[in-house]
Amino acid sequence: MQLDHVGIAVASLSKAIERWRPLAGDPDSPPEQLPTQGVRVAFLRVGETHIELLEPLTPESPVGKFLASRGEGIHHLAFHVPSVDAQLAELIHRGDRVVDRASRPGARGRRVGFAHPSAFGGVLVEFVESP
Repeated sequence: MQLDHVGIAVASLSKAIERWRPLAGDPDSPPEQLPTQGVRVAFLRVGETHIELLEPLTPESPVGKFLASRGEGIHHLAFHVPSVDAQLAELIHRGDRVVDRASRPGARGRRVGFAHPSAFGGVLVEFVESP
């Protein structure tokens, strides 16, 4: 399994891009809005992985609530898997909690699914499948 990206919750995408530019350069592509997840995102390449900057579209979105309770910072770790559905099914089979019972559309045209933080010692984990 390979790390796909580290998700970082930010209050302002434009300010965060400027903050990270000296370390990671410009985003790979223009920021993308994901209304179903309530975020606007930008991906910055760092070696073989990415930093995903997540700006909430509304205070009521999951990332908006995260920012209100914890402030800016690491939101999740994402791992590349051959099949998000198979990975989620494996977690469910072993009795772990999941946020998603099946994959759903994510950024960059990829299928994604989340494990509940309780499955990984308090860390929100996302699984990402290539398009």
